Parts: sequence; C-alpha cells; structure tokens
Amino acid sequence: MLNARYLRTLILIMSKLVYITRRERFSAAHKLSREEWSEEKNEAVFGKCANPNWHGHNYQLFVTVKSEVSPETGFVMDLKILGEIIKDKIITHTDHKNLNLDTGFMKGIMTSTENICIAIWDELEPNIASNGATLHCVKLQETENNYVEYYG
Repeated sequence: MLNARYLRTLILIMSKLVYITRRERFSAAHKLSREEWSEEKNEAVFGKCANPNWHGHNYQLFVTVKSEVSPETGFVMDLKILGEIIKDKIITHTDHKNLNLDTGFMKGIMTSTENICIAIWDELEPNIASNGATLHCVKLQETENNYVEYYG
C-alpha cells in the first residue's frame, strides 16, 4: 500500500515537465551553392562555404526532449534509447559523409546549418514521439562560434 507522502511526491513529479538533452557528434563535408548561379555569385553570397572542392565541419548535435517524469523509471526518456535513435536516424547518415551527396534526408536541400537542423528534427521527431517523449529542440553547432536551434 502506498503512503500519502509517496503519493504526493508522485503527483508532483508527474505534473512537471522535465527537459533532457543528448549530445552526439559527426564530421561531414558540404558546400553551399546554387547550380543556377555562377561560381562568382556563389562565392559572393556564400564565401568560402561555396568552395568548389567542398569543406567540412566537426558538428555537435544537441537533442532536447521533454516529458513528465515516469513514476516507474524516474526517466523523461531512457537516454540510451534516445542515443540509439539519434545514431540510427542521423549519425550513420552524416558522419564522414558529404551532406550534399550522401545524405538522403538532405537531397535537394541547401545544406545550410539552418536547413540541416530542420531536416534532423524531421527525422527524429516521430521516433522520439513513439517512445513517449516530445522533441523540444534540436541544436546544431557548426563551429565554436556558430550554432542553430530549431524548436519545430
């Protein structure tokens, strides 16, 4: 039989959203350019990111999910499962790949950090939802000075 103090604690825990974040990393090449533009215009707009021979980054990906804490496990979501989803849906398709050429979910999409971040959200969201949490934020850090956050 549950005592009153334990029940109050369960009610408090269950009525509060908690956010957890998992960090993963991947290294990938890409190029920013529009085929219909000249090389000069691409360079003027995208700078060194339009290098005809590509360039790369060591990306850091932060995936934040939210939910009430499970009274059974004490988890928002099992971080091992979250890590497996990220690796399966994102890392295996991006790490040591060319985002423009090798990554199916980026086909036909300009590989700006903004667009990569949105595409990552779209890949992750249904898998996280089916595991009882809500995707809150995808943060993609391209350099130590630049990152994008997307909240769906």
